[in-house]
Amino acid sequence: MNSLESFDYAGKRVLLRCDLNVPIKDGVITDDGRIRASLPTIQFLIAQGAAVVITAHLGRPKGERKPELTLAPVAVRLAELLGKAVTFSPEIVGSAAAKSVQPGEIVLLENIRYEAAETSKEESERIALASELASYADIFISDGFGAVHRKHASVFDVATLLPHAPGYLVAAEIEVLKKLTQNPERPYGVVLGGSKVSDKIGVIENLLDKVNVMAIGGGMLFTFLAAQGHEIGKSLVEVDLIPTVKDLMARAEKLGVRLLLPTDIVVAPEFAADATPTIVTASAIPADQMGLDIGPESAGAFAAAISECKTVFWNGPMGVFEFANFAAGTKVVAQALTTVSGISVVGGGDSAAAVRKLGFADSDFGYISTGGGASLEYLEGKELPGISVLD
Repeated sequence: MNSLESFDYAGKRVLLRCDLNVPIKDGVITDDGRIRASLPTIQFLIAQGAAVVITAHLGRPKGERKPELTLAPVAVRLAELLGKAVTFSPEIVGSAAAKSVQPGEIVLLENIRYEAAETSKEESERIALASELASYADIFISDGFGAVHRKHASVFDVATLLPHAPGYLVAAEIEVLKKLTQNPERPYGVVLGGSKVSDKIGVIENLLDKVNVMAIGGGMLFTFLAAQGHEIGKSLVEVDLIPTVKDLMARAEKLGVRLLLPTDIVVAPEFAADATPTIVTASAIPADQMGLDIGPESAGAFAAAISECKTVFWNGPMGVFEFANFAAGTKVVAQALTTVSGISVVGGGDSAAAVRKLGFADSDFGYISTGGGASLEYLEGKELPGISVLD
């Protein structure tokens, strides 16, 4: 695989795929972490004398021009962070700005997913769009790690048309994921949360024989409690996965993996920020209540287990961290990750948003991934099209 330093960029045009899929509310970016993560590669290319055309996505507009999913606010924030002008091009196909970009200049194309061909299952449609993108550049740099698990025109197909290499972000993500899968320093712990077991089954199955400790929180924990025969009240549950979860728990015991499940739960009568929280034992959730966070005893046990590990991967909040009454479990786990003496990896998505919202700095952790879904698929053992095409 080439590296970013493999090419001479002086006077060359570079098509740069970034992951700028940031949360935006009422036109205001609420977490610019992914924009910041893109800066080192952009700054390197500009310093080398390249003309840079950036393509990125925001949300899932499914081929429609949805005003709330425009990248225009991202262009403004990117310019602020770079301290340099960024030209925003509302056009993707036939962009005059992209065609006329000069060395040292940056153009950001509108949301690539406004083009239905970007995500098309038809290769010919994707190739047509990729060819248009390739016409803007001499070299393709892939730095949008959050999209590398997608076989999309701007991620996969364009790399087949131009000389290519990963950017600093993608290269760093690959290196970190290798540390999690190839001879990790032990003890090795994984903490999984989020709402659904179905989102994490593949990761659990693939990592169970590789880890020493696995802790389960978030909405997904209630399927585990249900599998143990406990009352879970109005909590989220995936009934069809209870047999699978029972098998996983039996497999963990057979492998000697320490599977940590909460012993206490923070419950409330409804899903609301001002709902009254109550702490109950995990085996006795009232029928009229729903679990919205792990309890303090469980958070302490998870933190103690994390602190003993040399390698920790965390993906998925422990509770509804957006509500102050149900954020404590996630905060305790995040704090524990900052004390790991080896490497602690926060697995993108909601986990990354949670640590920032709860007041932690990116530098408090060994690494914060920008790609939740991509990280999970890698850890499931799946091939990532956007990575394999670069090799």
